[in-house]
Amino acid sequence: MNPARGWTLAALALALLALGAPRPAAAGSAQDLHALIAEVDAFERGLDPVEAGRDGDRAALTRWPDDSLASEKAQALALKAFQARLAAIPAQGLDDDDALNRNALAYLVADDLEGLSFDPSREPFSSDFLPFDTFDYAARGTVIRSRDDAEAWISRLNALPAWFDREMANARRGIATGFVQPRPIVETVIAQTRPLAEAPAEASSLLLPFQALPASIPAADQAALKARALQIVRDRIMPAERAYLALLENEYLPKARTSLAARDLPDGERYYAWLVHHHTTTDLTPDQIHALGEKEVARIRLQMQALIHETGFNGSFADFLAFLRTDPRFYAKSREELLEKAAAIDKRVDAVLPAWFGTLPRLTFGVLPVPAAMEEDYTTGRYWPGNPQQGIAAGYMVNTSHLDQRPLYELPALTLHESVPGHHLQIALSQEMKDLPWFRKEADLNAYVEGWGLYAEDLGEEMGIYRDPYERFGKLSYEMWRACRLVADTGIHWLRWTREQARACFVQNTALSPKNIEVELDRYISWPGQALAYKVGELTLKRLRQKAEIGLGPAFDIRRFHDEILLSGPLPLGLLEARVDYWIAAQETAAQAKTPASHQ
Repeated sequence: MNPARGWTLAALALALLALGAPRPAAAGSAQDLHALIAEVDAFERGLDPVEAGRDGDRAALTRWPDDSLASEKAQALALKAFQARLAAIPAQGLDDDDALNRNALAYLVADDLEGLSFDPSREPFSSDFLPFDTFDYAARGTVIRSRDDAEAWISRLNALPAWFDREMANARRGIATGFVQPRPIVETVIAQTRPLAEAPAEASSLLLPFQALPASIPAADQAALKARALQIVRDRIMPAERAYLALLENEYLPKARTSLAARDLPDGERYYAWLVHHHTTTDLTPDQIHALGEKEVARIRLQMQALIHETGFNGSFADFLAFLRTDPRFYAKSREELLEKAAAIDKRVDAVLPAWFGTLPRLTFGVLPVPAAMEEDYTTGRYWPGNPQQGIAAGYMVNTSHLDQRPLYELPALTLHESVPGHHLQIALSQEMKDLPWFRKEADLNAYVEGWGLYAEDLGEEMGIYRDPYERFGKLSYEMWRACRLVADTGIHWLRWTREQARACFVQNTALSPKNIEVELDRYISWPGQALAYKVGELTLKRLRQKAEIGLGPAFDIRRFHDEILLSGPLPLGLLEARVDYWIAAQETAAQAKTPASHQ
């Protein structure tokens, strides 16, 4: 569940029904839980019409999320009603799947309610996410197969100016309450927004769904649909985009804060503590996570030194980093070469996947460049989910700009994380699980999702993907990057570090390029807490695997372990550990039951 997605009128109606419908006075049962989950899933689909539409909800195809203040308040009321009903359904007496759903729902509702208490939508952007990204993502994932599909997308276009009005109201509420981004972030966001708002209407990504219309629509009607869409973009949407840019430049920037620390926002100490809990799904404090980061930095640094020695390089750690950053052998000579090398790594992974995973997804993915319009301040790579229901493949997006900043020795780790066995394997399997409730498929659980991505990078060592000490160093550099995140995020937002203090860990300990470091620092400053999820999740997954290996001994099966982790879908780390403990006990019992028969 994600409180930032906002309410539609349909979701509000469902919430009011949840509040007003009579409920049995007797203790809850599995049947009550199933009814509640059905309502929660309908509620969640209402919150996110973009995903609901991609999943086949025709009515959702004309709407955008509503994250206004009124929606936040209505959402909180509905969540409280769900929470009260859930409390009447004890986990005892439920079967394993029902108990897991009940406990996951209880966790997510409580977390969302606390998050909503901060009015999060009044900070509607970060350096990593612009309001423009919402409709760009929707446009790139929309396939028009009929006239009705085309009319639905045109209805969405017509609704976009009102969506911009809500985003501007949210930003002004942030300004009025002092809940704003730091000035350097606002300057970055303005630089990202200006080319989008000033581009010609014909170049808008909102027109992408009309590039390939079905033959069932006559040519003349296709031309008319395209003309209508272009007119809406030119006459209604582009003025809204320019108004949003003007707000950032003229109203928001002068009120941007000078402090980088989330702790300095209104109620900032409680806010950052919640962000730490929300993103890690643990009870670790900012100070504990900072100490964990320092410990991980020291551990990984020793492994890096050993690899440098293995290469035979003579010089200091800084000299080795300078060598990696400047030697032409480590960099692609063209955008196409970088994409081809990423695709080649994926095929090497494909060749060994069945040995490590019992269940693989049916959905495919492509290796694609980050669109030119967003590549300048975009991360090195990212996974864009596909949609099995709509026949849309996923995308492993590789940033092919600034080739001198995209070292090839880091490409295997990036590829393992973003595609297979990382995000694509995990997310596509979750999408294809028929019995998993919507609220669990769409749960905002970065510690699980990103922890799995880091675990996948490390698993690549066992799978034989890293071919030389330089690629293994790139893998360690990525791991150090995530350890430095623990230090930098808590340093900035809890210890009130400067940007220079946060930068030092990355410059002194990783092979990341200067461009990547600056983009990442903007991300940590503007999106507090999110970067903490990765390392905490990875370390938890490694610990659970070690627990299973020790507990099961020769009976441990890595393919079954990975299935157990992935086929339950995203979970808070505490619930994941409880599930793995239960699985270990069940495997031990099964192994003991087989032992006498083997001696007969």
